[in-house]
Formats: sequence, C-alpha cells, structure tokens
Amino acid sequence: MRSFIHALPKVELHVHLVGSAGLDTVLELARRHPEAGVPTDRAELERFYTFRDFDHFLKVFWAVQSMLKGSADIHTLVVGLARELARQNVRYAEVTVTPYNHLTDGMASDELLEGLASGRAEALALGVDLAWCFDIPGEKGLVAARETLAFALSSRPEGLVSFGLGGPEQGVGRAQFAPFFAAAREAGLHSVPHAGETSGPETIWSALRDLHAERIGHGTSCWEDPALLEHLALKGVPLEVCPTSNVRTRQVASIEAHPVRQMLDAGVVVTLNTDDPPFFGATLEGEYLAVATTLGLGRTEVARLAENAVLASFLPSDRKTALLEEIAAVSD
Repeated sequence: MRSFIHALPKVELHVHLVGSAGLDTVLELARRHPEAGVPTDRAELERFYTFRDFDHFLKVFWAVQSMLKGSADIHTLVVGLARELARQNVRYAEVTVTPYNHLTDGMASDELLEGLASGRAEALALGVDLAWCFDIPGEKGLVAARETLAFALSSRPEGLVSFGLGGPEQGVGRAQFAPFFAAAREAGLHSVPHAGETSGPETIWSALRDLHAERIGHGTSCWEDPALLEHLALKGVPLEVCPTSNVRTRQVASIEAHPVRQMLDAGVVVTLNTDDPPFFGATLEGEYLAVATTLGLGRTEVARLAENAVLASFLPSDRKTALLEEIAAVSD
C-alpha cells in the first residue's frame, strides 16, 4: 500500500505556506536571520521543532513567520515546500498564503509577490505546479479582510485561484466576511473558507450560506449534523480533511476516532491534506496511509481519494483529465 500511494500522482488542496516550512528550510532561514533567535544548530532546531502542544505550535509558527523578511525568504519557503511535494509525487498543490501577516510585519508587497513568482517557477521545474489561495486571518477582523481583498485584486499574481478564511473560528463568525467573499467571487476567485475545524456544524452552514463556499477547509464537525452530511453529499461540496492536524490540535482523539469514516459513508467528497505538515509531523503520503490502514481501504478506494482531490481542485479540465488518466494507469 505504501508503494502504491507513492506511485499515485497526488494533489494537495490544504497546506499553509508558512506552516509548510520543513527543518532544512527553517535552518536556512535561521542562519540567514540569526537575530530571530531560532536555533541554528540542527540538533537544537529539531528539539525546538518537535510538536509538544498547540501553544508550542503557535510559538514555532510565529518564529518562522518572523524570519520572512523579503523575496529571498519567501522563495526559500516555496521551493522547500515544492521539494517535499515532489519527493511524494505530488503534482499540484493549492497553497494558502496570508498576505496580511507578511505586509503588516513590514514586508513590501513587491517582495512578497516576487518571492511567490520566483518560487513558483522553480517549483514547476521540479515538476510541481503551485497555485495560491490568499486568505484572511479571521481573528484580525474586517480590516484584515479589506486589505487581503484589495491586495488579491490589485496584485492578482499568476496562479492565484481562490480566496480563503483561516484562523480561530470561535467568536469569528463567517457571515461578517460575506461582502469580501462576494467581491472575490465576482472577480473570479473561488471561495474556500475554513469551517468546522474547531467549531460546530453551524459554522459550516454559514460558510456555505454566507460565503458560498465551493470547498470547506477541514469540515471536521460536519458528522454531528446528519442534515449537513446529506447536504454536502448531495451538492458534492468537497471537504479538505486534515486528519493528523485534527489529532495534533486535539479536535479528535486519534486517527481511529476521526469522522472521516462517517464522511465517506455519507457519500461526502473527501480529500486528504496536511495543513501544516512539518509542524504536525505529517506528510501527504502519511495521511493516505493512515486513513487507508485505519479504515481498511483497498487500492480502489485509495485511488478514489486521489481522484477526489483532482476533481475538487481548480485545475483546468484538460489537466484534470490527464491526472485522472495517470491515476487510472497506476491503479490497473
């Protein structure tokens, strides 16, 4: 099964750029920016980077964020992600970028865009096509929403396909962001908000109703509402499911306890993703293997998960067809 999963051409739909920073990338950034105080010795960095709890995850996340000063740092981050994806035979990924955090940290907009563009070009040379989702850090309110939208629509970098909403869900209602999502959709960007990761089904309903979500980031709590499960299945709304992340952030007790089984049994379109992979000790291949092993899935069912991700992506139809044909060839 492990070799079969590796052989499948895969698509990743839910991975955060800053959260994708692996050990080699962080080591390079730490040595470039020693003033950040991040360990520059590999063994010490490994200890610093080992997940302990959610508060520690946030500490490491913001430490990485603090070292992103200019285009070279963004380029390093993007290429590091691309190398890891290429190693796992991931052909395409839609990567969540939070411009507001970079710009308010003092990075010039041109530097951010240059780093994304040059990193994306090098990723393509590695065989990985990257697309961007610009997301609102919801906890920073309507100012962040307004500025994220303005930046997305004014910069419109090559590869920008969607508009998202991340950050804490408790106390951050989805409906308040409706005007910004409406404007993004009008401009041709797809709606892909987080919902139901750390809150109940009503957040998912709101994302569907108020933000016209085309995919749901996480959607973990959907199983608590049978009517919602039925609706998601009937409308074919894909979920960007991140099992290991949900375990690490203690939204579920274990992979065995994850509601991915209920989602699949209800006919929901499930895609597997990593969220913040090195932070949580996750890989996309590992997510496939964990779910396949836990649920006792065969090759056909695992291949279907890979197909789901292709179909749920915002790739052009000809690219989808080509990837689906490759998956079919590996599955034969």
